Amino acid sequence: MSKKLGWIVIIMLGAGLLVWLAVKPRIANVRWFGDQSYNYGVLRTVGEGAFAGADAGEAQEAIRGLKEGDDEGWYQGWYEMARQVENRVNRVEDKISRGKGLLRAANYYRTAEFFLHPRDPRRLPAFDKSVETFYRGLDDLGVRYEVLTVPYGEHTLKAVFFSGGLKAENKPLLVVHGGYDSTQEELYFFIVAAALERGYSCLTFAGPGQGSAIRKQGLIFTPEWERPTGAVLDAFIEKYGQPSNIVLVGLSLGGYLAPRAAAYDRRIDGVVAHNVCYDFQEAAFRQVPGLVRWLHAQGYLGLVNWMMKVAMKFKPGVRWGVHNAEWTMGAKDPVDLLRIFDRYNLKDAAGMITCHVLITAGEKDHFFPVEQVTEFQKALTKAKSVTTRIFTEDEGGAEHCQQGALNMFHETLFDWMGSRFPGPR
Repeated sequence: MSKKLGWIVIIMLGAGLLVWLAVKPRIANVRWFGDQSYNYGVLRTVGEGAFAGADAGEAQEAIRGLKEGDDEGWYQGWYEMARQVENRVNRVEDKISRGKGLLRAANYYRTAEFFLHPRDPRRLPAFDKSVETFYRGLDDLGVRYEVLTVPYGEHTLKAVFFSGGLKAENKPLLVVHGGYDSTQEELYFFIVAAALERGYSCLTFAGPGQGSAIRKQGLIFTPEWERPTGAVLDAFIEKYGQPSNIVLVGLSLGGYLAPRAAAYDRRIDGVVAHNVCYDFQEAAFRQVPGLVRWLHAQGYLGLVNWMMKVAMKFKPGVRWGVHNAEWTMGAKDPVDLLRIFDRYNLKDAAGMITCHVLITAGEKDHFFPVEQVTEFQKALTKAKSVTTRIFTEDEGGAEHCQQGALNMFHETLFDWMGSRFPGPR
């Protein structure tokens, strides 16, 4: 390469990187931060207030004066609010008030942990506080649950059964798991509380790469999600018997994981991809400039790693996404995570799904492009039925996994459940 051509390449790379760092993505609703990862983190916590996961005033105070990208300030603000709420409600005599306060504290501890580096020594204690206060809150509220220890090879998985009582006997069992970053306890605010209100029983679990499995045992993700799902269903059926129907719900990356499990496990009668995740690698490439995609395609992997690592210093979402992949998926560097992501697609598995399918998507989802809905629909050639719901910006449900509009999601989910699995009500 001539010296002149070399300078041209360097200038082009620098210009491309500067454009990437300068561009702010168009997002659905900016309320707290211009950076989408920070804005969404607040919306996620506040949105779960619909089911006792937050109070808006407490959340506002937790982020007072916080600058986007200040991961240390994020931890300090949310952790202090969690501690404050926990200490206050521990002195409250009314069990309902105390229970709801402990649930809020649990969710604030979860939020505090979120942006910490995986090797930060404060991460596990914050997670443990979140779990401990969460179950104390359920106990005060009188929520019925049972923790199950599920054998999984040389390891174990944690599952929690929430009994809907006699009303649930002739209704499908909802089996719920998270995705790329959620904790098992957060699923209560997302779906479990709403399901219990409607008389459904719920079984939640944390698979490899999630919750206690990654934090306590170092179990990284597997694209063969039928393995942990099958182990959890085996353990449940052995103890409680076969449910009338089983509906599996996967959140976020769970939009790949749950359909993958349904393709291989015929015990699953319905599957919900909430939100769609047909091709994880393709979704990841949507997050980076075209120049990065071109360099990757041409094999300039060292340059791709360099550009990604520079972006990590300035873009909180890129920094968090890479660190989380290195932790939960065993990626060595940004290029390696793109290779691993390629294993998480439904191109082959979708045609094997024979149960009822519900696909949801947010019009302005910043993780998974809404165009993947059409790709997934076309690939579901053997499904018993396919229902799709795209939530729009105008109605307030356009964000990833409909955070900030959970009740709207529940309208869709439970109407679909009732129509596909009608039974005594």
